[in-house]
Amino acid sequence: MAIVTNVDLKLRVDVNKTIKYQILTYCFFNNILISNTDLDFLSELSLISKIEISKFCDLITNKNIFKSPQSARNAISKAEKKNLLIKTGTNKKTITINKNINVQTRGLVLLNYKILGNESQEA
Repeated sequence: MAIVTNVDLKLRVDVNKTIKYQILTYCFFNNILISNTDLDFLSELSLISKIEISKFCDLITNKNIFKSPQSARNAISKAEKKNLLIKTGTNKKTITINKNINVQTRGLVLLNYKILGNESQEA
């Protein structure tokens, strides 16, 4: 019979940290590498929900997440290739966070992950 070590950690944090944690957890379990800057802009996108790309690039540049709108566009393209966001439209394209990430952004959010780390057993 295996002994399970239970680690119980309870934290009270602001919604921005819960959003970042959800994105990081998704990326971790899907082997997607992202930078802190990517995490910051994906968090902003999660809060906004859906926005036209050029407006979003200006917004995150004004918030000093990126130094230029072109840097923001490059990061958006990179995130799209990693399936972290979805582009829609033809003329004025909009972006949204990928629904598969299932980021909760409104109200009180309780993140209740249960993860069982199992040692591999050889025969």
